[in-house]
Amino acid sequence: MSASAILLAIDDLRDRLARLESSKARALFAQDQAALPFGIATLDQHLTGGGLSCGGLHEVIAGGEGPLHGAAAALFAAGIAARTIGTVLWCRTRADLFAPSLAQVGLTADRVIQVEAGDEKTLLACFEEGLRHGGMGAVVGELARLTAATSRRLQAAAESSGTIGLILRRWQKKTHAVDSAPQTASFTRWRVAALPASALPGPDAARAQWYLELT
Repeated sequence: MSASAILLAIDDLRDRLARLESSKARALFAQDQAALPFGIATLDQHLTGGGLSCGGLHEVIAGGEGPLHGAAAALFAAGIAARTIGTVLWCRTRADLFAPSLAQVGLTADRVIQVEAGDEKTLLACFEEGLRHGGMGAVVGELARLTAATSRRLQAAAESSGTIGLILRRWQKKTHAVDSAPQTASFTRWRVAALPASALPGPDAARAQWYLELT
């Protein structure tokens, strides 16, 4: 994608964010708390401030290959975003975000602005703009690669606005896998894998289960 096309995409995103903004909305969106707790002691006791740092960058990766693990990671990120206040900006390059599944973890479609970028360079530009804007509850970006330098820039953007940034690591090749990535500036990195569902009373009823690791 050309530089002019990227600039046009960012300008369009700014216009859309400006239309959402009002003095009352900005007051509601402001995150006074330093951390967003899960409300689960087993998790919160391992996190500084008792939850995910607001104004910080957090990575979520799939705990294995295949769509089931990828979906589990996406739903984990969506569940975090759902517990913030206000609109959630979701930046992606693939047209496979399934709104009904997001709604099942509390992130309803009326709260989500989807930005479908042509490539990761454009996605990063939109992701950073969303973080710096300061009017979002959370900003989610689906990325295959994340360099240390880029993560530091995104972390600075999140700190400047107090917005939680969620990076959902998605890769198309094993060579892009996060285990071979350099250390990033993210506050936390989560690995999420799908487990066999547990049976519930009633026909064809089951509860989804995940294996969650703070790495």
